[in-house]
Amino acid sequence: MPHATQHADVATVATAELDSALRGGPFHVALRAAIAARGLPLQRVQHHLSRHGVKVGVTSLSYWQQGARRPQRPESLRAVRALEEILQLPEESLIRLLARPEDPAVQRPAARSYRSLVAASDVLEHLLAGLGSPLDSGLHTLGHHERVRIGARRELAARESHHIVRAHRDGVDRFVAVHHGDPGCAPERMTVQALDNCRTGRVRSHHDTGVLVAELLFDTRLRAGDTFLFRYGVEDGTAGVSHEYVRGFGPAGGQYALQVRFDENALPVRCHRFAQHSAAAPRSGLQELALTGRHHSVHLVEPRVRSGIVGIAWDWSAAPA
Repeated sequence: MPHATQHADVATVATAELDSALRGGPFHVALRAAIAARGLPLQRVQHHLSRHGVKVGVTSLSYWQQGARRPQRPESLRAVRALEEILQLPEESLIRLLARPEDPAVQRPAARSYRSLVAASDVLEHLLAGLGSPLDSGLHTLGHHERVRIGARRELAARESHHIVRAHRDGVDRFVAVHHGDPGCAPERMTVQALDNCRTGRVRSHHDTGVLVAELLFDTRLRAGDTFLFRYGVEDGTAGVSHEYVRGFGPAGGQYALQVRFDENALPVRCHRFAQHSAAAPRSGLQELALTGRHHSVHLVEPRVRSGIVGIAWDWSAAPA
């Protein structure tokens, strides 16, 4: 019965990996190994938790096993104790691993997974619907210049956007800005600042995916063909170590420029630009970027953006002190 033997071998390996992870951690590796050993999809894990009277989203469970988040709130810790029972683990085995300090080198994944990006896309659609914002904003982007600041803790501290737009229908009087923080961020603690030719309206966010949307209200109603300039900023600084900044585009548009500036006490060892046709596609167009000497920044310029993703990524030499 070679087929049965193969399944037995897989089960033995999974059990061995789980035993090792429970002894040595870290928490997210042990949780992932336990879920894999029991063969439960996250939706079933969520269902079992609800039967224990604990509500945890599938996205949160996914982040926990990726290492993008650690359960810290009382409700989350209650969920971890319930998981020990659901996954047939020794009592306190996961809680004990949570008591250990995080290893900064593995605290954050270098890039978001495709699943997390899809989850964020679904959340964004829901948040926009809540603001009554149509998918077609009525604005065509002629130019978009972004400046991103990386702080002394190597965190995404803030970003500033300067937009040049043209209305393609009458009556447009607002723009909905979208900010997607790094894994582990707290969008409810971020602030949105209207800097030029706009004021801040309603702000909505979703904690698990780190998505924030904000209305920027114009002082005038644009007519079709009118151009308009406005500028806003987002103060973030709520996540851990940042490794990249990405910007996604739907239809083709105008010029896009991205500048990433690093704190002088936290400089990366290398930076590069990249592009993707979609979140699921491999990265292409890799190009090394050299830090400027005085301002410690790198940049990219896309004369005319196409549908897809562009961004800048960087590598750190070691964990911050």
